[in-house]
Amino acid sequence: MRKLRHKKLYIPPLIWGKSGHIQTALYGKMGRVRSPHPYGHRKFITMSDGATSTFDLFEPLAEHCIGDDVTMVICPGIANHSEKQYIRTFVDYAQKNGYRCAVLNHLGALPNIELTSPRMFTYGCTWEFGAMVSYIKKTYPQTQLVVVGFSLGGNIVCKYLGETQANQERVLCCVSVCQGYSALRAQETFMQWDQCRRFYNFLMADNMKKIILSHRQVLFGNNVKKPQSLEDTDLSRLYTATSLMQIDDNVMRKFHGYNSLKEYYEEESCMRYLHRIYVPLMLVNAADDPLVHDSLLTIPRALSEKRENVMFVLPLHGGHLGFFEGAVLFPEPLTWMDKLVVQYANAICQWERNKSQCSDTEQMDADLE
Repeated sequence: MRKLRHKKLYIPPLIWGKSGHIQTALYGKMGRVRSPHPYGHRKFITMSDGATSTFDLFEPLAEHCIGDDVTMVICPGIANHSEKQYIRTFVDYAQKNGYRCAVLNHLGALPNIELTSPRMFTYGCTWEFGAMVSYIKKTYPQTQLVVVGFSLGGNIVCKYLGETQANQERVLCCVSVCQGYSALRAQETFMQWDQCRRFYNFLMADNMKKIILSHRQVLFGNNVKKPQSLEDTDLSRLYTATSLMQIDDNVMRKFHGYNSLKEYYEEESCMRYLHRIYVPLMLVNAADDPLVHDSLLTIPRALSEKRENVMFVLPLHGGHLGFFEGAVLFPEPLTWMDKLVVQYANAICQWERNKSQCSDTEQMDADLE
C-alpha cells in the first residue's frame, strides 16, 4: 500500500506544551479537560480459567464517513479502563465520527468489579482482548475492525494481531500510541533517573500495588487455588516493592507460569510479533515522552523503514498520552492524538473503499471484454 501522509502538524500549547513532564503529569492527574460521559453497555465474558472479563460497548452517534459498519476495539493503558477520562474523550469523538467502540476493562482494574479467579491483567496477556474481539465479530458479522491500543494496550493489541493470521481477519488497520515495544529493553532504562523515569516507575508501581492488594483475598487467600509458583512470601515482597520490575518478578509473571522475569518480558513483548502484522499499522510516540527511552524508538523506526504497511509518527512533543492542544495556557478538551487516530482510521476506510471500487470496475471491464 502507498503510505499515507498526515498533514496536520502537532502544535502544543505555547507556555507549557513543550514540556513532556507537564504533558504527562496533566494526563496522569486529570486525564482530559471537560471530559464527556459517553453512554455504553457493560458486557461480561467468563474466561476458561473462571476469570470474568468485562468491556464497555458504545454505539455510533453519527453515520460513518463511508457509510459502513466499523467498530473500534480499544485497549487502554496500564491498570486503565473505560471510565478513564482520556478513554471517555476518545470514545465520544470516535462515536461522533460514526464508529462503534468496544473498550476493554483490564482484569482487576475496575474498583467495583471483583476478580473471580486468582489472575489479573499482565503486560502482554491477550486473552481478554481476544475474547472481546471474538464477541464483536460474532455479534456484528458485517462490521470491520479498527484496533487501537494506548501505552501498555498498544503492546497487547500488536501482540494479539501478530500471534496468528486469523486475528487480522476483518481488521482494517491498527494504531498503537505511546508504547515501549520491548519490556526487556525498557527495564534498564526504567531504573535510571534520567528524565525522572525512576520516579515515574515508583509512582506506577505504587498504583499497581494498591490494585493488587485490593484483590489480595482472591489472589493470595488461603482458600484460593493459586498458581503453583505464587507463594505467601510474594505478598510480603509486594509490600516492599518500589518498581514495576519487582512487582512483575514477584507476582505478575507467576500468573502465567514464567520461570524468570527475562522470559516473561521476552514472551510478552510485541516486538517479536510486529513483523507478522500485515494490515496497515500506525505507531505513534512522542520524542519527549519521559517513560519511553529514545533507544526504544529504534524498533518502530526500523520497522517502518522495512515495511510498507507501517507508519511511524514521532512529534517532538506530547509527553506520555498527553498531546494537548491549545493556544497559550488552557488545553482544549480534544487532543491531537484523538484527532490523529480517527483521521487515520477514516483515511484507511476510504482507501479500502476506493480499492474495492477499483477492483469492481476492473472486473466489469474484464467481463465486457
